Amino acid sequence: MTMRPWQKFYDYYVPQTIRYPQYPAQRIFQLTAGQCPNKVCTSFYGSELTFWQIREQVLRLANALAAQGVKKGDRVGIQLPNCPQFVVSYLAVLHLGGIVVNINPLYTPTELKFIFENTSMETLITFDMVLPNVRPLAKETGLKRVIVSKVTDYINGFGVSTAKSLELEEGWLHFSELIENCKDTRPPRVLIVPDDPAMIQFTGGTTGFPKGALLTHGNLVAATFQCGMWASPGAYSPLSQPQQERSALCVLPYFHVYGNITAMNWSFFGCATQVLVPRFDIDEILDTIVKSGHITYFPAVPTMITAIVNHPKAASLDLGKYLGLLNSGGAPMPVELIERVIDLGITFSEGYGLSETSSITIANPLSFNKVGSIGIPMADNDFRLVDVENGVEDVKPGTPGELIVKGPTVMKGYWNNPEETKNQLRDGWLHTGDIAQVDEDGYIFIVDRKKDMIIASGFNIYPREIEESLYEHPKVAEAVAVGIPHDYRGETVKVFIVLQPGAQATEEEIIEYCKQKMTAYKVPKIVEFRDAVPKSAVGKILRKVLRDEEVAKLKK
Repeated sequence: MTMRPWQKFYDYYVPQTIRYPQYPAQRIFQLTAGQCPNKVCTSFYGSELTFWQIREQVLRLANALAAQGVKKGDRVGIQLPNCPQFVVSYLAVLHLGGIVVNINPLYTPTELKFIFENTSMETLITFDMVLPNVRPLAKETGLKRVIVSKVTDYINGFGVSTAKSLELEEGWLHFSELIENCKDTRPPRVLIVPDDPAMIQFTGGTTGFPKGALLTHGNLVAATFQCGMWASPGAYSPLSQPQQERSALCVLPYFHVYGNITAMNWSFFGCATQVLVPRFDIDEILDTIVKSGHITYFPAVPTMITAIVNHPKAASLDLGKYLGLLNSGGAPMPVELIERVIDLGITFSEGYGLSETSSITIANPLSFNKVGSIGIPMADNDFRLVDVENGVEDVKPGTPGELIVKGPTVMKGYWNNPEETKNQLRDGWLHTGDIAQVDEDGYIFIVDRKKDMIIASGFNIYPREIEESLYEHPKVAEAVAVGIPHDYRGETVKVFIVLQPGAQATEEEIIEYCKQKMTAYKVPKIVEFRDAVPKSAVGKILRKVLRDEEVAKLKK
C-alpha cells in the first residue's frame, strides 16, 4: 500500500503496513499461553486463572464439543456475559473451525428466534439466568445441543454447580461437567485458513431485524494486530509495561465486536490480565480501578466515561494514577467530555469502527490526538468521502460526505443476506452510513449518521452539533437530539436531557442557551428532561428508540 499523507502522524513504533500472520485467530492466544503460561489470564471477582489453565479448559471443551458432533463450519451461539466461560467457549469453538455467533444475553425471545433461525445454529452455550427465554425456543427451533453454566461457578472455584442443581432439560449439558469429563488436551487437527468464517457479529438491530456481519479468521487477526500495534511499545503505549504488569479492564461486553477485539483479543495479543466485569456499575468500576493499583488499558464508551468523570469520587481519586490508557469508541465522544478526561490526567484516545470492520478501523495516534476527531486510518486501511446521495463521487475538500472504508478488517459480507451485502459492500468499499469531514492533515471528523440527519424547512441539521453545544452546559450530563415529524417544517428538533446529579433546569432555560450557541433553525423547539435515556448493551445511546416513541405518540 502506497504511503498515505496521514501516516506521517503515526506514533514512532507504529508500522505503515503489517505483515499479518496466516494463522487462525485462536493462535494469538495459544502463542501467548506458551510464552507466559503462569501469567494470570482472567481475574473474575478475585478468582484467577492462568493462561495455561485457560488453555487446558479450552482444549478440553473443544474436544468435548467435537465428541458431541460439533464440526468445522457449524454455527455455535455464545450467550454469556463477560466471564471466564465466555473466553473458554470462544476459543474452543474457533479451535474446531466453528463459527461463533455472538448473542446479547438481554435479547428478547423474538430477537433470539430470529438469530437461531437465521444462522441455522444447532449448538448454544448459555447460562442459568436466561433459561426462561431459551427453554421454549430450543424446542421450537430444534437446537441439538444446549450447554449451560452458572456465571458464579468461576467465582468460588471451577465446577461448583452441577447439572442437577440447574434442573436442565433432558439431553442438555452442563458446561463444567462437560470439561471435567474430557481429559483430552490435544489441539484439534482442523485445517483453518484466513478466509474461513470465524464469527457472526449481529448489528444493533435499530432498523428492523439485525444483520449478521460475517467476519473471517483473517479479519480477526488483522483487527487484533492493528489494535495491538497501534499501541506498540513506546513512550505512550500500554505495551511499554512489562508483561507481568499488564492488565485490561474488560467491562465492554465480549458479545460485542468492540469488546471482543479491543479487550479480549488485545489482552491475548499483549499478554495482559483480563479483569472481567459482567456489567457496568459505576461504584463497582471505581472500586475495581482503585483496588487494581493500576489498569494498563481501559477500552470504554462515552456513557461509561461520562459516569466515571461525573462521579463525586472522580476528582479525589486522582484517576490518572490508576489508568494507563483510556480508549473511547462505539459512539462519538463530546469535546467537553474529552477535555474533562484530559484534565483528570488520563491518557486518552478515541477511535472508530463498526461490526462490519471487526471493531476499530480509524483511531487517534497516542502522541497526536486531535480533540473531536476519530483520528486517521490504522495500518493498511483506507477511506474516502463520497456524495451522500449517490455514494459514488468523491466530495470536494472540506465538504461533508459519506465515509466509506476499505481494508483487511472489512467483513466478508452479511450472513444469509446477499441483498444487504450488495448495498453496503461495493468494489471492496464498505459504505458506513456516517457523514464526515476531513481536515488538511487527513484527520476525520464525524458530522453525524446519514440516517440521523434532521431536515427541517429544507435545512440539513446534524444532531451531534446540537448535542456538542448542550454538553457544554454545566447542568447537562447527557443530551440527545432527534428529528420528529412536523406538519409545516417536515421535521422539528426535540432534545432529551439528563441533568447532572442535583441540578435543575427548565425547557425555556435550555432553549435560550441554544439560541446563544447556534443558528435559529438548529435551535430545539421541544425539550424533555429524563432520568435516563435508552442505551444498548454496550452503552450506545439508542436515538432511534426515542424517535420511534415520538412517532408513536403522534399516531395516537
